[in-house]
Amino acid sequence: MAVKMSVTVRNAELDALETAIGASAVLKIRSGDPPTNIADADSGTVLATIALPADWMAAAANGAKALSGVWQTTNADAAGTAGHFRIYANGGVTQHIQGTLTATGLGGDMTIDNAVIAAGQTVTVTAFTLTAGNA
Repeated sequence: MAVKMSVTVRNAELDALETAIGASAVLKIRSGDPPTNIADADSGTVLATIALPADWMAAAANGAKALSGVWQTTNADAAGTAGHFRIYANGGVTQHIQGTLTATGLGGDMTIDNAVIAAGQTVTVTAFTLTAGNA
């Protein structure tokens, strides 16, 4: 039998994640596939860097936690096709979350308005939700 947790516990788990990473996290959108493990070195080219709002995730509800505020840069770092993302603590050095990234509607862990990025363009995250397991 699998372990099951209440919605209250799953919400607390998700809210603790944002607290552990800290305010004003940094999102880096990168080309290529994500590294195998979160502790692995960065891979791909940084296409866009987004300074996230101080309170970058909404309060968890029903075992899920979605982005809060506007996640956007008006000046992409480089040209290329987005493939994955990493979320770092403030300062952009220590990575804590990574996943796949696609254009809206294509099923990535995170979606952006346009996965084919030109240097200097505006890049906007359209959806990102974390869902706790063990329901």
